[in-house]
Amino acid sequence: MVKLNEMEKKQAVIEKHENDEPEEKTKTSAKTEKGKTETKAQSAKPAEKTLKSSATLHDLEVVLYPLVTEKAVNMIEAENKITFVVNDNASKPEVKKVLEEAYGVKVSKVNIIRDMKGRKKAIVQLDKKFKASELATKLGVL
Repeated sequence: MVKLNEMEKKQAVIEKHENDEPEEKTKTSAKTEKGKTETKAQSAKPAEKTLKSSATLHDLEVVLYPLVTEKAVNMIEAENKITFVVNDNASKPEVKKVLEEAYGVKVSKVNIIRDMKGRKKAIVQLDKKFKASELATKLGVL
């Protein structure tokens, strides 16, 4: 009798799911107890724009990309600073202007250094009104 009740429950679950609309599935790396991969429904939210429409091609040539290292992430969280790799010809005022126009933040200070790999890095401290963690999240760093 126990096996019969379990079979009836499984059949009811199967019939219930046959009537439902299929879910959009995404790949995840989470494993369940039995070793099967879980699937989650994907939301249809549009991607959030990080650059303002006033950003020009010149702006994208000055600031190349945000740097994602352990030290850079610690500076984002502790000191409200975010690190970018910039063009070799970029100057401090240029970097400040581009970041303020392109990302809509107020920059209080810019330090530029050269690292051992030959890259030019700009360490940008944001004003207290803005959070580096929010900008990093928009850029996909965090």
